[in-house]
Amino acid sequence: MKVVANSSVLISLSAINQLDLLKHRFPDGVAIPRAVWREVIETGEGQIGSEKVRSSKWIKVIDVKDSNFVNLLRMELDEGEAEAITLFREIQADIILLDEKDGRKIARRLGQKVLGTVGILLWAKKNGKIDSLEEHLNLLHIKGKFRLGNAVYQRALEIAGEVKQ
Repeated sequence: MKVVANSSVLISLSAINQLDLLKHRFPDGVAIPRAVWREVIETGEGQIGSEKVRSSKWIKVIDVKDSNFVNLLRMELDEGEAEAITLFREIQADIILLDEKDGRKIARRLGQKVLGTVGILLWAKKNGKIDSLEEHLNLLHIKGKFRLGNAVYQRALEIAGEVKQ
């Protein structure tokens, strides 16, 4: 399965020490465009996720070729999102890992299957990789400064079977 990731999912999972969930979920590895590498590793040096992503051998950097499409997407998205969506097209990926609302909307409009940090955590809960989704969502908010609306938070807990009566 070919998977492309944007920086937010890498940083968020790193913030709660769960980056390896991606390796478990996608054993063939995860591709990232050069812009995501720069954002997480170079610009983000010393920040959450930087060293974890740099040392993860299962994360592969691939340069995008279609700079015209990237520039078109840059009218609405940041560079990392634009390159991730473009890379998805170029390598004919199966899933794109995105959290940002605008990026998700555009990726879906282009027919790309989108999965975010919450979706990865739901998969991890379902597959016994984590014990409590609620605990990890709360950690995301505290440690990762992850913004999650209450409706999405409650729905995720409901899907995970963690709704308190």
